[in-house]
Amino acid sequence: MGLPSEEEVPSRVFFSAVVGIPEPAVTFIRWGRADCSGNATDLVYSGSAGGSHFSHKGAAVDFVCLPPDPSRGQRVNNPPNNGGLMYGAEYEDEVIYGVPDRKKEVPCAMCRISAYSTQIMIPARTTCYPGWEEAYRGYLAAGRYDHPAATQYVCVDEHPQVLADSSGRVDDNGKLFYPVKAKCGSLKCPPYVSDAILSCVVCVK
Repeated sequence: MGLPSEEEVPSRVFFSAVVGIPEPAVTFIRWGRADCSGNATDLVYSGSAGGSHFSHKGAAVDFVCLPPDPSRGQRVNNPPNNGGLMYGAEYEDEVIYGVPDRKKEVPCAMCRISAYSTQIMIPARTTCYPGWEEAYRGYLAAGRYDHPAATQYVCVDEHPQVLADSSGRVDDNGKLFYPVKAKCGSLKCPPYVSDAILSCVVCVK
């Protein structure tokens, strides 16, 4: 028996069910929010952003989304000053992120959206290109340009939240979220504008 024809299969989701192929899905992190958006999107977990300290020369570059319920393996001890360090994260601009102050910690959500198999983050855009669907949009973020620690670029939601529970936390900075500006020169202007805050959009297909 051959595979069903296109006329017999009205959608790729139904096709997957007919031939026993798992339905496609993709995950992404929604930075600055504790929830996911869209009817087809599931919340895997809601956590807090973290990473290396902005002042450490040997810092890891990644922003990570830490779960609220960590579990540890059998080997938990490590000599002092030997290894990497994980800190929490804070917003560093009250205006762009619309938060009460820059001491507030950053939430994040690990989201899974079905019927899609690819996700990309497009910097300097507020909309996706044709053929792609928007997961969320916001403002591009990274570490400060003159801090010792390197970072990566991530997309913070345009309507960010702060962590609801700040108990047990102190203002030790850690991983910092700064807005990103365009700098003309090697970057062509126009179409870019010098010192303009860059947007971003996360798209799925």
